[in-house]
Amino acid sequence: MINQFLALFQLAAAAAPAAAPARAYVANQDHATVSVIDVATSTLVATVDFQALGFSATAKPHHTQVEPDGSYWYVTLIGAGRVLKLDRENRIVGSVATEVPGLMTLDPVADRMVVARSMSAVNPPARVVVIRRSDMSVIEEYDSFFPRPHALVMHPGGRYAYFGSLGVNQLASLDLDSGELQLVDVAGPAHTLTAFSVSPDGRWLLATGETSNQLLVFDLADNAKPRFVRGVPMEAGPFESIFTWDGSMVAVTNLRANVVSLLDPEGWRVAAILRDPSFMQPHGLALSPDGRYLYVSSRHQGGGAHDHEGMNATATGTVTVICIPTGELVKVIPVGNYAAGISAPRPAVPPARPSSCN
Repeated sequence: MINQFLALFQLAAAAAPAAAPARAYVANQDHATVSVIDVATSTLVATVDFQALGFSATAKPHHTQVEPDGSYWYVTLIGAGRVLKLDRENRIVGSVATEVPGLMTLDPVADRMVVARSMSAVNPPARVVVIRRSDMSVIEEYDSFFPRPHALVMHPGGRYAYFGSLGVNQLASLDLDSGELQLVDVAGPAHTLTAFSVSPDGRWLLATGETSNQLLVFDLADNAKPRFVRGVPMEAGPFESIFTWDGSMVAVTNLRANVVSLLDPEGWRVAAILRDPSFMQPHGLALSPDGRYLYVSSRHQGGGAHDHEGMNATATGTVTVICIPTGELVKVIPVGNYAAGISAPRPAVPPARPSSCN
């Protein structure tokens, strides 16, 4: 009987499909393409050409997101006014029309995503869009009550979305279950709130102040009411931030300084500054699902942080792969021109911080 059970178990294990390799998706804004990277090998495995899929050369793919199981991924096309859903074979399976879509964030609990507006538009709609991911239908649009809503993130516990203004020192918390929105004023000089991140335990909200050169720290003890705690001086042009899965480190791209800062959130101090020729207008950040690698996308463009017209490449865009335990640069992957947003699957259970990349 035991031998029969073992034989059946081994047969079932052999028949079970292997988990699909995780992939990262990089939006190449000037090439109207998305580069697909195999996370396990840090190699480019596909390039999705949106002109071949019926869009113009100025479609401007800007930001990506990917489902935790890798089954589907999403991209915003600024120039085409579309949010697209694609499957793992890079086929378009859904589309939503909305004006100048910018950043996206996936609700980790419910079947929805939130989309804000691109910083390329001088006067975009002062609304964020909530989309049902399963059928790509618009659930609701919410007024931001401030201009140019851009920075955007979901709380890891779901329900609350946070978004901020490029034009004024305000951010908002939105309860997606009730529709209740609360505005928060942010003191100080003009910050240009560019991107948000939330710690894995849901305690801290970080905002990059691209023009004030600060990383702004908010306490989320009350998820509905972010409370400003402090500003951390940064290198020029802090653009995106990300916590490691265990919350022990924060990485920040400094677009105008061409560096990546590493912070210790225990005391909110800059622990290290990473420098490399591949960091040329470093823009986006992503983590491998196992927590070993940090991915940094760099534009390599002439022009400033808010120059979304592009078409002024100084070199092809790159993705720099960094070993988190050692801080060492592992590889530089050439992608398309103006490498902007990058994403990889978020693990269902955040892993502990690895001790090496071997």
